[in-house]
Amino acid sequence: MDSFRILPGKPISGGTSVTARGVNFSVFSRNATKIFLELFENEDSSEPFQTIELSPKTNKTGDIWHVFVEGLKAGALYLYRAEGPFNPSHGHRFDGKQHLFDPKAKCFSGGSVFRHLLSDKTGPLEKMPKNVVIDDEAFDWGDDMPLKIPLGKTIIYEAHLKGFTASPTSKVEHPGTYAGFKEKIPYLQELGITAVEFLPIFEFDEYENTNVNPMTGARMKNYWGYSTIGFFAPKASFAADKTPGGAVREFKELVKALHEAGIEVILDVVFNHTAEGNEHGITLNFRGFDNSIYYHLVNNQKQYYMNFSGCGNSLNCNHPVVSDFIIDCLHYWVLEMHVDGFRFDLASILTRDERGFPLQQCPLTERISEDPVLRNTKIIAEPWDCGGAYQIGGFPGGANNRWCEWNDKYRDGIRRFIRGDSHLSTEAATRISGSSDLFALSGRNPTHSINFITAHDGFTLNDLVTYNHKHNEQNGEDNRDGNDNNLSYNYGFEGAVINPKINETRERQIKNFFTTLMISQGTPMFVAGDEVRRTQGGNNNAYCQDNEISWFNWDDVANNAKTLDFFKKLIAIREKHPVFQRNRFF
Repeated sequence: MDSFRILPGKPISGGTSVTARGVNFSVFSRNATKIFLELFENEDSSEPFQTIELSPKTNKTGDIWHVFVEGLKAGALYLYRAEGPFNPSHGHRFDGKQHLFDPKAKCFSGGSVFRHLLSDKTGPLEKMPKNVVIDDEAFDWGDDMPLKIPLGKTIIYEAHLKGFTASPTSKVEHPGTYAGFKEKIPYLQELGITAVEFLPIFEFDEYENTNVNPMTGARMKNYWGYSTIGFFAPKASFAADKTPGGAVREFKELVKALHEAGIEVILDVVFNHTAEGNEHGITLNFRGFDNSIYYHLVNNQKQYYMNFSGCGNSLNCNHPVVSDFIIDCLHYWVLEMHVDGFRFDLASILTRDERGFPLQQCPLTERISEDPVLRNTKIIAEPWDCGGAYQIGGFPGGANNRWCEWNDKYRDGIRRFIRGDSHLSTEAATRISGSSDLFALSGRNPTHSINFITAHDGFTLNDLVTYNHKHNEQNGEDNRDGNDNNLSYNYGFEGAVINPKINETRERQIKNFFTTLMISQGTPMFVAGDEVRRTQGGNNNAYCQDNEISWFNWDDVANNAKTLDFFKKLIAIREKHPVFQRNRFF
């Protein structure tokens, strides 16, 4: 392939920008001494057809490296390399031989074979995904606009994009894809929910888990996706369209179709850590561009990472560069991908200062709450992390705090109450009436409490009334993983049973749980499949189970039609009566 003419380019905030003349590339690195942009002819190219060295004199403005490639078009494939100091004790981990993904890449090509599966640290390039240049102006949104459904009228349905249709029982044309999910929108309309909250769909490495299922011998996967590589990129393997850039178009089509059906899209986003792990982890992008900026490093021992996420590292979210990155990312998904809101995983990490201490007045979370572009979006915090921060009811959002919070006190209180534990009347009444003890002091209202009994993390509703103990043996961790305090009860037998009295009790308790959720003040959320008694066989930590354990079994729709009908009717009652949608405490 012929080489392209190279111009200095402009220090646009990052990523790629397509014009009629070509493509502008820009990337942040304060401490790199050289940056190389490499262009590839196709996905399985073993070497670039053109390598462009960016000069610190002509291709760097401040800390932004930039270049313009004249004649290049959308769909082009690229990677970077960055040279600079390798001095881990001072926080620097540059290696000019390693190929790096653009931190603001809008799409990845091909599959999910990332570096740790490759034969050496630089990796055979024909196996490595490439970044794809995307022209966002090419998609026709028509008259699509934000739905702006009030929190009081919102009912959230937490779903795994792939798992919703991956089972052969879904009978969709493209199982486990954005296109497959789109086929099931009529089901969601009939159910009556108003928002889908997708588990992570940003590009992640589904093959990073090296454990083996001891019962089947199958290799485990990173099914949930809480290990982000590309924050601006919808996961390529979730697309039926495998052409470069196909995932972007297909995701946009799904969002547009959901909006046409009156359903909002909320994304579960993971800004608390990345897929690069700890000091023994892999270098994919952030570490190779400016490790000392992006991560919380241990003072005086900067070769080590602070680990508030439980996943090896923690993003230094309140560093100005990192907070700008997060805001840019949120803007992109709202403006270009038309999503309606975000649920922030382990959000307390977003409140930690550069020393790792939680802030009561946090620049980033206040900025998100006040940001004019994000003003009409739903912002939901999981208000804790793995480093001991627990901020339920007190998540910092400034004077006009818009943050909603996952209310685990609601979950635990209602589980105990419905189970029949003693001395729970006052606690249950407080939770059902909107948790004023948690949200009133900050000037928020009942709708800022995200009420839930089940979520992806833990038992399904069916398993909550079927098992006294977790059964995670197939995760390959000797059943050590997952929460032991499930507040569940099996009503006489551990697991599925044919005893009609036990089954009647379980069905009644499922109805009691969902009725309580629907009549409670606050914003309700339930996990996909609860309405048809989806089971995970007692597995309460199915993060690694990309199989029938986690997938939605569409045969359950017919098998548990009465339960489904009960859910539909309760949702309809809640939506009809304003008494359940109060935005003031009693």
